Amino acid sequence: MNDRIGLAELLAAAEDAAPVRSVDMVAQNLRDRFGARYVTFLLVDIVGRQMVRISEEAATQQGRRADRIPLTGSIYDKVLRTQKLVQAAGNGHGQRVVAPVTNRGDTIGVLELFLPRPTQEVLEQVQQAAHALAYIIVTDRRFTDLYHWGQRTTPLTLAAEIQRQLLPSAPSCEAPQFTLACALVPSDAIAGDTYDYCLDHDTVHLSITDAMGHDVDASLMATLLVNASRGARRAEKDLAEQARRTNQALLDHGRDTHATGQLVRIALDGSGARLVNAGHPWPLRLRGGTVGRVRLHVDLPFGIHAPGPYRVQDLDLLPGDRLVLYTDGMQERQAESLDLPDVIRNTAGAHPREVVRTLAQAVTEACGGHLRDDATVVCLDWHGPRPAGRHTRAGTGS
Repeated sequence: MNDRIGLAELLAAAEDAAPVRSVDMVAQNLRDRFGARYVTFLLVDIVGRQMVRISEEAATQQGRRADRIPLTGSIYDKVLRTQKLVQAAGNGHGQRVVAPVTNRGDTIGVLELFLPRPTQEVLEQVQQAAHALAYIIVTDRRFTDLYHWGQRTTPLTLAAEIQRQLLPSAPSCEAPQFTLACALVPSDAIAGDTYDYCLDHDTVHLSITDAMGHDVDASLMATLLVNASRGARRAEKDLAEQARRTNQALLDHGRDTHATGQLVRIALDGSGARLVNAGHPWPLRLRGGTVGRVRLHVDLPFGIHAPGPYRVQDLDLLPGDRLVLYTDGMQERQAESLDLPDVIRNTAGAHPREVVRTLAQAVTEACGGHLRDDATVVCLDWHGPRPAGRHTRAGTGS
């Protein structure tokens, strides 16, 4: 048996397979090379509460159905939090091994298998296979609904379907200069919240918006907001023009509705951060163990005829700061009891992925599982300009 994983061979096999079969090709590779058994991939569901086995070779299932497993407190939870391979007792089929499947900080899921003789070299090659699998899935999910299906442990309304498609495909991103994570907790009847981000050569772009309205109307207004904002950004317009076009889109097509929002641009060389605040709640900033509100000028929401242009404001951001943007659903109605600064302070040492996950769980619990308004949060850790790769910072994922 050749103990070298041969990533080129693995990727070539996945490329030759149909998009719905490439995960099985990785499983077959691990079975052939290391005698692995019950090789499965588990995906994190949309709301981040369950792990779902969405692909498993029929020969290894032995009649078992795909599982849905609560995430909190599980071995999968540990792997996703630590971004490290974990070994556990087997079930008579060898040593149980679970490895993170993560791409640039986006925790897609985990690879689970049982190994008869898990030497250190074999474990390292399993980690490499899990890393390769992340890139395979990122590529293949453009061509199949398999992974969308796997994430849906609850039905989505038409409004929620529209809303989900507006969001970036990865809710988390890591770069040398920053680490970013986002979460959207949907309400029962509103689908107007969005977040967006983009990284280019010299800038990271962020946005968060909250469109008024209910159900499909709210999601349609959110569609106008996101696409007007992205269109201006992709046309390389400055922040003031991006805000103007976003506002004009609602004035022209928004059916007399409006939306609050913030547009942020941060220069990766550390030369400054700038922000437009369209009637949105002030961000929170964690600096030196203290959480405070970033006090900004407040311009009118998007969709309202303003007496002048939107103000582009300087955003005070230093290396080591944590910046949290959120929509009012994190604090309105039943969520008023949620102490956002306290949660941010208590999670100061956690990865932004865990911060937004903790906040999402907290607001859901505060509302008894039924939110009356969408709740969205964006958490950015600013490391500052640095030439080295993102893995120079301890605690980041793969």
